[in-house]
Amino acid sequence: MSSFVLDCSIAICWCIEDEATPQTDALLERLRDEGAIVPPLWYFELGNVLLQAERRGRLNAAQVSARLGLIAELPISSDEGRAARALHETLLLARGEKLTLYDAAYLELAMRRALPIATKDSALRAAALRVGVDVLPP
Repeated sequence: MSSFVLDCSIAICWCIEDEATPQTDALLERLRDEGAIVPPLWYFELGNVLLQAERRGRLNAAQVSARLGLIAELPISSDEGRAARALHETLLLARGEKLTLYDAAYLELAMRRALPIATKDSALRAAALRVGVDVLPP
């Protein structure tokens, strides 16, 4: 069972120490207890952010591998089966809310599953609130 949609902006806080806050730490505990769901692009987005952190010297290759190993142990499920069918709705949502298609994928998933969304992204937070999706952390 998934209790919220997890955006990469939150997950990265668990991977790079100076990004963490008490609110993101609390979300990690909630995730461990209740699980979360992500759109399939989440894995590539997280990997890219970690690769950029490595290239900028914030993490080394061993630290990136260790973080990916820890993330893999978390109860995170992917919305694989619905992604292709959701593309049309996601594109419309991106247009209507002036989001990237990537951010709209998180929002569409939250709307379809009637789940709150965990994000630090200000545009995604604002769009979620406009369409009636609860946002974590509050």
